[in-house]
Amino acid sequence: MNIYVSNLSFKLQDEDLKQIFTSFGEVTSAKVIRDNQSGRSRGFGFVEMASDDDARAAIEKLNGTEVDGRSIVVNEARPRTEGGGGGGGGFKKRGGGGGGYDNRRQRDFNRD
Repeated sequence: MNIYVSNLSFKLQDEDLKQIFTSFGEVTSAKVIRDNQSGRSRGFGFVEMASDDDARAAIEKLNGTEVDGRSIVVNEARPRTEGGGGGGGGFKKRGGGGGGYDNRRQRDFNRD
């Protein structure tokens, strides 16, 4: 089972996240998500456990507990949904556009 963990301390590393869950069973992977540009933690991560029963026990016991001075939120991870992405960077600090598809703005362009 894949577990989503949020409100993590920005100091927490992958190995620290793994250690939090190992007392509940075998952890197959633990990953703190980092910003692509700065490399800084984004404050959330994912833990994968071999046993669904162990994962459910970990979720029940760890959700709302304090880790490194922060109350963490622990839930079963939901699969990614297909959808629009975020907006772009824009031009000369004028902001980016919105992401995704909005059928209310559908226009008929001749692309010949």
